[in-house]
Amino acid sequence: MNVSPPCYGFIPARFASSRFPGKPLADILGKPMFWHVYTRAAQCPAFHSVTVATDDARIEKAARALDVPVVMTRADHSSGTDRIHEAAEILGVPDHAVVVNIQGDEPALAPQMLNELVAPFFAEPGLMATTLAHEIDAREAARPDRVKVVLSPKGDALYFSRAAIPYSEAQDALFWGHIGLYAFRMEALRAITKLPPSPLERRERLEQLRLLENGMNIRVVLTRFASRGVDRPEDIPHIIEMMRNEPHCVKR
Repeated sequence: MNVSPPCYGFIPARFASSRFPGKPLADILGKPMFWHVYTRAAQCPAFHSVTVATDDARIEKAARALDVPVVMTRADHSSGTDRIHEAAEILGVPDHAVVVNIQGDEPALAPQMLNELVAPFFAEPGLMATTLAHEIDAREAARPDRVKVVLSPKGDALYFSRAAIPYSEAQDALFWGHIGLYAFRMEALRAITKLPPSPLERRERLEQLRLLENGMNIRVVLTRFASRGVDRPEDIPHIIEMMRNEPHCVKR
């Protein structure tokens, strides 16, 4: 009989940022950004726990003041994936458990997205990694900062790219836009953090290509939800308006 794996959510929160220093502590409706992410993620019933993983004492102090679980990690991590791996090791997460990388700059996150992200692990014991995608139009797909994904008939990722893939001359063509939420089996997370950056990963500047280049499948869950991250301070007013008018950012 299959036993449902425990799921652990981690929110990497780094203070240093070239475009927005101190972003996790940015005030949104009276609370720091990381608090909004944590509060929404904690609504996912599949999670055993949700923890902020940071390298900064200011973020740690703010988290403890708000009763948000937090662990301190090293400051030399090159990615959020490396940071959550260290945090998961600190908490003693078992190999069969599912570890979820929850972007710390998504204060308008819909909790339902996390349910969708981890659901395949309960049905497929051998699954190693999942992510999300939703439908976008050709105009949005043309933007290099909007990552696209193409899928196999089974729903596994064939490739991720900043280019508009698959190619189409049709003006009304639809594409799958990648949403940067990931879930990994702990044993898979440990394995990928030991691998060096891959050639396609370096070329596209997309960390998930490291998995594909090393033969690890990523199941892509298609969702009706969209997300809106905070990249710069000027994004904050737009996020606040979105949260007030459409708390879960449903893509119409």
